[in-house]
Amino acid sequence: LRPVLEEMLYIAMEDYEIDWVIGQGPAARTIRIPIPKFTLIGATTKAGQISPPLYSRFGITCRIEFYQEEDLQNIITRSASIMETKISTSAVKLLSKCSRGTPRIANRLLRRLRDYAMVMGDGTITDEIVQLSMSRLGIDLQGLEEQDRNILRTIIEFYGGGPVGAETLAISVGEAIESLEDFYEPYLIQKGYLKRTPRGRMVTPLAYELLKMPYNGGMSHENQGLLF
Repeated sequence: LRPVLEEMLYIAMEDYEIDWVIGQGPAARTIRIPIPKFTLIGATTKAGQISPPLYSRFGITCRIEFYQEEDLQNIITRSASIMETKISTSAVKLLSKCSRGTPRIANRLLRRLRDYAMVMGDGTITDEIVQLSMSRLGIDLQGLEEQDRNILRTIIEFYGGGPVGAETLAISVGEAIESLEDFYEPYLIQKGYLKRTPRGRMVTPLAYELLKMPYNGGMSHENQGLLF
């Protein structure tokens, strides 16, 4: 937010009033207008970009974690009921594993599964429907998409496992740096396939195992050259 907007919020949050400027130039004057009491709820994925004065004025600050699979299963079951779609209990569990801990993704995939079930089956979402659909969508049972695997593969094949800078990596995989940092990296880090270091991004041994690629001990081509 611009500083002037933040300052307006300060007064509103603390005193339930806002300052309003009337007129222009030397004749301008400010009047304070009382407003009804309200509750302000803010949400962001980049808390570090909120100025400390604004951040400290929120009475309660919470951090929202990824949903657990059990919670996602309840959400998927409820959504399927609303959509009037039949889904087996085991299929619900499989889908919850593919949803990256995010209800929005779970509901999006559920709609695609419904379509597959109607075309390839009798309308009921089964384990087979989930596995076949996820395979065709390029999503594995950990929720990793083709671009996730492409990011890991690029770091290994072109940068010897890392480290590599975010901008360079984003260009290499044809992805906007914002998408790389906000969507792909957090989940890859959470699953243990990627780590951030002061020098850049590096894959972990789990990434080599996932992609079935030989592990070179985590040493980049650049560092290997220093041995000779």
